[in-house]
Amino acid sequence: METGPGPPRDPPRPNGPPVSLRRVPRPWQPANGAGGLGDNVGGLGPLPLTSLLPQGLPDVQPRLVAVSKTKPAEMVMDAYSHGQRSFGENYVQELLEKASDSRILSSCPEIKWHFIGHLQKNNVNKLIAVPNLFMLETVDSVKLADRVNSSWQKKGSPQRLKVMVQVNTSGEDSKHGLPPRDTAAAVEHVINKCPSLEFVGLMTIGSVGHDLSKGPNPDFQVLLSLRQEVCEKLNLPIEKVELSMGMSTDFQHAIEVGSTNVRIGSTIFGERDYSNKADGGKAPG
Repeated sequence: METGPGPPRDPPRPNGPPVSLRRVPRPWQPANGAGGLGDNVGGLGPLPLTSLLPQGLPDVQPRLVAVSKTKPAEMVMDAYSHGQRSFGENYVQELLEKASDSRILSSCPEIKWHFIGHLQKNNVNKLIAVPNLFMLETVDSVKLADRVNSSWQKKGSPQRLKVMVQVNTSGEDSKHGLPPRDTAAAVEHVINKCPSLEFVGLMTIGSVGHDLSKGPNPDFQVLLSLRQEVCEKLNLPIEKVELSMGMSTDFQHAIEVGSTNVRIGSTIFGERDYSNKADGGKAPG
């Protein structure tokens, strides 16, 4: 049973009639007090997420990042009102506009924005200006790390900006990220040369539609191996290095193999409309 004030009126959709927020799966509502993803997402039911983690991996409750790209502020506010705090966006301009919305600023004071799209160097200053920016998950070069570090320093924030290093584990040309062989060096650079950044983990998109009957997703396995390599080379505790992997189509498998950060969009908010996107088209999430 829902408590507190009901959800706001249905927001209009660009194409078609309003969609009821009550029909949108809400993973921010734990099923039967389980503390995990809700009963409408991926068939998890009341199972707490930590019970999916394999033995030998850090016992960390995975973070749900609700990817709200192309969705209106009303949907973000509704999710926030039900306890969701972490939200992700793929486009810098959309994130800046949404995070600066006066309604979100006033009604969502504890919101944490994750940027999960490809970041071009000429957009770094715009990203750093985003209110309540919590994490950049897509550092894919040492040059980008340096640019972000410099911009965050100039902002004068007392807190370091949390960043993840993105790895192209599938080797696909359509995916951004460092080649696996360059991962440890990039992490070392962030830690030793970027004092305004806090390295918190590794991120990958991986190939979409992997057939699990053939075994675990090899791209996720690559990221697991890279974390082990990075921790051994740089003497980092494994529980301090997060893994951001898993989206709407594969988040449950990602959690089963050790993801600590899943990025779920369409499963929560419904299918997206890209008809008005002028800055990059579709991006996974």
